[in-house]
This record gives sequence, C-alpha cells and structure tokens, in this order.
Amino acid sequence: MLCGIDEAGRGCIAGPLVVAGVVMSENIDGVGDSKALSEKKRETLFEIIQAKSRYKIVFCDNDMIDNKGLSYCLGYAIKIIKAHFSECDILMDGNSSFGVSNVGTMVKADAKIPEVSAASILAKVSRDHYMYSISDEFFNYSFKKHKGYGTALHVKEISEFGYSKIHRKSFKIKSLREPTLFQDK
Repeated sequence: MLCGIDEAGRGCIAGPLVVAGVVMSENIDGVGDSKALSEKKRETLFEIIQAKSRYKIVFCDNDMIDNKGLSYCLGYAIKIIKAHFSECDILMDGNSSFGVSNVGTMVKADAKIPEVSAASILAKVSRDHYMYSISDEFFNYSFKKHKGYGTALHVKEISEFGYSKIHRKSFKIKSLREPTLFQDK
C-alpha cells in the first residue's frame, strides 16, 4: 500500500503550512496536481478523496514556521503522517524527505502518482478553507483572493497595514525592509 504526501503553503508569507498524506481505497477519476486543477474541481475532488481514502492532514502554523523553520516543519509533518500510516510505503512529492528515513521522493509526483495527487488536493483545499475562515478576522488582507501568497496585492496590504499575527515574520520581502512593518496587529 502506498501513502502519498504533498504540501501546500510552503511559499506563503501568511498562514500555515499544510501537509497531507493519502492512502486511496480505490481509483478516483480526475485527480492530478492541485495547481493544475480549477478551484471548483479541487473542491469536488476534496470531498470524493475524503470519502474514498484514508488520510491525515497536518497543519504547522506561522509561529512554528518562524521559530523552527520550514524544513523542520516539513519533517515534523512527514513523521506524523508516516507514523499514522506505519504499514505503508511513503512517497513524498519533491526531492527531499526532510531527514525522515524510509520515505521515497519523486519530483513532480503530484502530477504522476494518484496518491500524491490526492494529497496535493487535500493539502491545498484544507489550507484554502483555513484562509477563508480567518478572512473576516483579518479583513485588511484579501486572504480570500491571495490566500497568503506573496502577490502584489498582499505586499501592498502589508505595506499599508503591517504584518498581522498570522504573517510569517521570518520571511523577508525585499520591498518591505522597514522595521515598523514588523509589529503585530
């Protein structure tokens, strides 16, 4: 049995890193790299994958990322998923297992291996749902639009309102070097 693992939110400047592991019970038509699917298709597949798979989703919040680093967080999440699926072979999208032993890796596995594709979809949609859920609390930031990624709009919002408590302060944005932006709001 194979457990596929993928993440979402690695390159964001706000919000969590989300890592998912999926063991499929049956083939699911339409799974693919979450980045190549429409939001509507991801949402539909999200429900199907949850119904037809065993899965584990791990969130690492922005404070953990700032304090421990992305590589630590990825290794931490992989260890949790690996322990949850101890009877399975593990395949991670990319070229690193982040120090976790007995984890296979494959570049572009999210586009080639259905279990990793399914994990990609669960991670992406779970993270998007979280960002939608906090958007009213952080109304100065258009999280429903950019979901915490470093878009021009998001950088403009940070320059205007500063960093919020869910921003990754360890991620430096070249155009925002002013010390006053590092206040918590």
